Amino acid sequence: MIPIFSYVFLRGKCRYCKEKIKPRYPILEIISGLIFLAMAFLIKFDVDTLNINKIVDYCFMVLYLTFIVIIAGIDKENRKMDKLVLVYGIVISIMYMVYLCIVEQVNIYRYGIYLIFYIIVLLLDTITLKRYAKNSYVTGILLMVITMVIFTGEYVTENAIIFTLLSIFFYILMYKIKERKRRNKKSEEQVANKLSIGFFLGTFNILMLMLVLFVSNYR
Repeated sequence: MIPIFSYVFLRGKCRYCKEKIKPRYPILEIISGLIFLAMAFLIKFDVDTLNINKIVDYCFMVLYLTFIVIIAGIDKENRKMDKLVLVYGIVISIMYMVYLCIVEQVNIYRYGIYLIFYIIVLLLDTITLKRYAKNSYVTGILLMVITMVIFTGEYVTENAIIFTLLSIFFYILMYKIKERKRRNKKSEEQVANKLSIGFFLGTFNILMLMLVLFVSNYR
């Protein structure tokens, strides 16, 4: 169960049933490893500056980045906000807020508001599930955004949302031009229903976070 190496040694097959393992798993593992290394470099995580607070902060960031990579990867492949991954994100968010409020003594009211947002969206998701007997993609996106704000702040999240909206706009525009040439008429709603919004959000969130850290530490 060693990331990447297990896939290579087992030749891309399950050890027990011998079924082929989808390439997305080693790809996600490689991407995650590179992101973790880049993040350690950007926050200057080295022996000279090492302390308990920095270690804990980095561990929380690794847990968060794992959440983002997994949720974005699943959404890219299936256009789905996976419930278990969202629960994982909410749990680590609550742990992180408790740590910040108790250890680093940050503004408790700010994170209290985020916790209220979590409760409201979860209630909406429960109502939707009971009424329509299906998971809501929109509430999943909202839960993802709240988690993003808690870990990366308002500025990074706002820019991630802006770039996501711009990407969606250009995607729909290019798709409409392409389909018009084929004389295939599809509404914007049909096109939008195929968009993996979580994938765009996760990708731009990571890129914006790295850019902000780079500018703040190396300008």
